[in-house]
Amino acid sequence: MNLNIDTILKTGDWVKGISMGGELVIGFIESFTIQDEIVKVNVITSDNEKTVGKTINMLNKNVKKLPDSKVTNKEQISFLIDLALSTGDEDWFEELSSQLKSMRQLVSGLK
Repeated sequence: MNLNIDTILKTGDWVKGISMGGELVIGFIESFTIQDEIVKVNVITSDNEKTVGKTINMLNKNVKKLPDSKVTNKEQISFLIDLALSTGDEDWFEELSSQLKSMRQLVSGLK
């Protein structure tokens, strides 16, 4: 078994890698099987536009976890809110909306 030992992958992780067809893929893990060494990735962006929005199988060894983002400004949060909406991730949308609201309250409190 050739496990990805760089990091432990789990459902929901954002990853990048090379698909079985050789395209660069960025997306998030929907599920995986340790026995088959297969990761099911929901494709957000890719060299192959036909795979965007679809779930594809990728070999575990060809997938690398992306670092967690450190959101520092409202433009970044707004972009991530759009991404959460496009992926249908309601929990992430709520979390980001709460962060944006907190930022706005902090700024209005300084005025």
